[in-house]
Amino acid sequence: MTHSQPLAGPIGIFDSGYGGLTILSAIRERLPGYDYLYLGDNARAPYGTRSFDIVYQFTLEAVRALFDRGCRLVILACNTASAKALRSIQQRDLPGIDPERRVLGVIRPTVEALGTLSRGGNIGIFATQGTVSSHSYDLEIAKLYPGFKVTSMPCPMWVPLIENGEAGDPGADYFVDKYTKQLLQDAGCELDTVILGCTHYPLLYPKIRAAVPDGISVVSQGRIVAESLADYLRRHPEMDNRCSKGGSVTYLTTENPEKFGHSAGLFLNHPIKAQKIIL
Repeated sequence: MTHSQPLAGPIGIFDSGYGGLTILSAIRERLPGYDYLYLGDNARAPYGTRSFDIVYQFTLEAVRALFDRGCRLVILACNTASAKALRSIQQRDLPGIDPERRVLGVIRPTVEALGTLSRGGNIGIFATQGTVSSHSYDLEIAKLYPGFKVTSMPCPMWVPLIENGEAGDPGADYFVDKYTKQLLQDAGCELDTVILGCTHYPLLYPKIRAAVPDGISVVSQGRIVAESLADYLRRHPEMDNRCSKGGSVTYLTTENPEKFGHSAGLFLNHPIKAQKIIL
């Protein structure tokens, strides 16, 4: 039996700003047939330095806004929101809002993939201060791979550089080299895999790859999250039926839509039109 059309809605993709666009791109490449609704809370970004309570509150408001617009499934395409808000929303809020809706994050699928990605279990993580302080990666990795060693490095300058369109500039080289050297020093130079634990960081990938020694893998989250979502929808046909399939994408922002459209172009390599919403 198929559900009638009103029961199906777009897959919601939420980020505090623009970084989630790297996740959206990878998901659309992997699952082009679905409808997507992207929401960037750009007016209140960045989330990386904010407290747990504020990130939880802002993320819940965004999830509710996506639910109100028909989403049955929402992906938190933001490491900070996944670290500070996902569990609370899943456990405290979803049962009361609608137990048949789902909110998924980006940290768990990334950690699950380490089993096949890492050779020696020595993991480095570049992330925002908020994600590092939450210890979410350390906790998830310890649960799944108790023998793995994790070294995290907060990179406070990377997001501002990227959002100001300076990812390709020489100034970015300085900060990429600085944090990479510090990570290698803290880890004792024995890393085999480095995770880009912020969805903005793929825009610095060429510079990060050049700074990290050759024997170490550098892992972006987009493809991992996209593959994980494809697998999730395969295993949950009832949720797959609730996701509309028209191949469309709509962009929402809490900031100025023209500004969002211009900056989003840096991440997507093509211009987009966005609508403004108030959370």
